Amino acid sequence: MTTMSLAKGVNAGLRSAMEHDDRVLVMGEDIGRLGGVFRVTDGLQKDFGPARVIDTPLAESAIVGTAIGLAMRGFRPVVEIQFDGFVYPAYDQIVSQLARMHLRSGGVTTLPIVIRIPFGGGIGAVEHHSESPEAQFVMTAGLKVVTCSDPGNAYAMIQQAIACDDPVIFFEPKRRYWDTADVDLSAEPQPLFASQVVRSGTDVTVLAYGPTVRTCLDAAEAGALDGLELEVIDLRTLSPLDLDPVFASVRKTGRAVVVHEAARTLGVGAEVAARVSEECFFSLEAPVLRVTGYDLPYPPSRVEDDFLPDLDRVLDGVDRVLEG
Repeated sequence: MTTMSLAKGVNAGLRSAMEHDDRVLVMGEDIGRLGGVFRVTDGLQKDFGPARVIDTPLAESAIVGTAIGLAMRGFRPVVEIQFDGFVYPAYDQIVSQLARMHLRSGGVTTLPIVIRIPFGGGIGAVEHHSESPEAQFVMTAGLKVVTCSDPGNAYAMIQQAIACDDPVIFFEPKRRYWDTADVDLSAEPQPLFASQVVRSGTDVTVLAYGPTVRTCLDAAEAGALDGLELEVIDLRTLSPLDLDPVFASVRKTGRAVVVHEAARTLGVGAEVAARVSEECFFSLEAPVLRVTGYDLPYPPSRVEDDFLPDLDRVLDGVDRVLEG
């Protein structure tokens, strides 16, 4: 077992993928000499050289466009978007080219590209540095969308994403970069596109992904002091959604709460709630509830604690679904 942070988990996963496949390239703004603003790529350029760990201009559209060309020539690029809110200049390349090229070519062209996006709030940053844009990519056919929540998943999932022949949007919860855990580097990982029950319970199913998984686990610990047994599921994969474990859990508990930092309207939670309601209608004892961010631009850092779902808001959602 090795103790590492989530950021180190991504770094170790990138390093392993680069050691095993010379076609893997890492590219992005300040990722080489600086090691990235969160130091996630620290040491990679020193060990693999500037031809494989490439410091790019500050031009997201050009970065993704270049990665598309490299992938068409047989490489497996890993692109870092420095902050979530910086992805929008590349949105046209991602949606109009990256997501469509496989179908457009009649299946001939694969684009094994991973786009790493640190996302979410909780770091006291200004706007464009704390966004949660995952739903905009989930609704785009042709993309796979995943997010890790702990060091072990970060280490395994980044390697699995790089090995995938489809383009993968890889969301990393930036406020969890420094969370640490023991990681078994030799353990057999579960499939990339699979949800995971991270705490068993019988009273309420609590669904989360990325930064809110830790929040929900903390809420489950607090709830246990009052005799509540919350089952917490880390969705991990947002496109495709793996909901069979969710349906099984909801049929057991009869209640579900979905938690994410992104805005409420048309968020991932809305889709999950709709599918759970359709599939588990006769098992539900109450409507599926959502605990989310608000339908507002991300606020100044001095009030972000009131904007983000926290332990109290999760437990309030649990209380309301138990009353339903």
